[in-house]
Amino acid sequence: MKKSKAASAVAVSALAVFATLVLGVWTPAAAQDAKAGEKKTALCSGCHNIQGYQSSFPEIYKVPKISGQNAKYIVAALNAYKKGERKHPTMRAISSTLSDPDMADLAAFYEQQGREEAKAVPAMAKAAEPPADVAALLAKMNCVSCHGASFNTPIDPSYPKVAGQYSDYLYVALKAYRMDGNPHVGRANAIMMGMARPYTNRELRRIAGYLASLPGEIHTVQKSPFH
Repeated sequence: MKKSKAASAVAVSALAVFATLVLGVWTPAAAQDAKAGEKKTALCSGCHNIQGYQSSFPEIYKVPKISGQNAKYIVAALNAYKKGERKHPTMRAISSTLSDPDMADLAAFYEQQGREEAKAVPAMAKAAEPPADVAALLAKMNCVSCHGASFNTPIDPSYPKVAGQYSDYLYVALKAYRMDGNPHVGRANAIMMGMARPYTNRELRRIAGYLASLPGEIHTVQKSPFH
């Protein structure tokens, strides 16, 4: 009996150790390491860490600023590319190589990179009031309900900061929510699809231009692609 109890205790201990090891590897809390993320940026920095770098396919526009962006949003965006909910051949190919911990680490790095760079940036100037037509569009779309009054403070970190983002990128992104049946362009998000579809290209361009003019917390941290 004593031998049986001893054997059972050993078995339980072994299972506990095994469970600890497995959970230690697979739990999301094991990721979100900014230092680890910095070592994984080889496929990111060649575009997102070069000032004004432009995508050439499927449309020409400056790739978005992601330093200082919400980590939770970066992860959500990467997963959307990976699942094909956002159509972009290059981003789909890159995101498909990333595990969940990889995404969490990269997102933590870019969010933290933004904080470090922001220390050297003067306090943000007061945002200019939008022109009357843009104000009406923003009110009709109720953009502040998700992205915040300053467009730097979304109500949930899974939504992006958009103040100061490149105008041409914002315009292309907004248009993508209206796109159907294109294998290379389009975004499937029920909320944003409902918001963007009623508006003309000119109206979307006006909104994008105003958002880009606002003082923002996101930016591009210059880095050599050969670094």
